Amino acid sequence: MDTKGYIMWAVFIVVCAVIILVSRKIRNEIETGGIETTGVISRISESGAADDIDIRYYAEYRIDNGDIVEGLLQNPRPGLEVGQQVRIKYHPKYKENARLV
Repeated sequence: MDTKGYIMWAVFIVVCAVIILVSRKIRNEIETGGIETTGVISRISESGAADDIDIRYYAEYRIDNGDIVEGLLQNPRPGLEVGQQVRIKYHPKYKENARLV
């Protein structure tokens, strides 16, 4: 492998590390300083091939200023259905990211 290849791998590893660290930071801030509320599963989206499907669950909920936002659930569980009420936590800095309680 030449120098360019090593540099590309190093950049890839650094980008992955940053994504992981930011993800953990958001999760920890939601868990420690999050606001608990009730939301409703608003949609479920699927993407990918039949053998590798990525399912994302979204919930609508009212935030502290009264606005209603749709946020991506970071820790969904199987069996959630559109229209189902769920208890969630969100952080005011990351309003579009929520976690099930």
